[in-house]
Amino acid sequence: MKGQIESFLKKLRGESVNIDVKKLKGEWKGYFRIRKGRLRIIFSIDTSYRSLYVERIDFRGDAYK
Repeated sequence: MKGQIESFLKKLRGESVNIDVKKLKGEWKGYFRIRKGRLRIIFSIDTSYRSLYVERIDFRGDAYK
């Protein structure tokens, strides 16, 4: 999972990286998710502190509950 987060950070820097990232809606507004097979990494970004906070890593069916 660490590699997926590193890839996302590379993508933020403008590098061409193949990663499935999506901005979430509804109750998860303000969060993003990275999809890696059946697993989901849900996280938020705090630009003022230049930090990324991982909220949850779980299987697809359980990650959004």
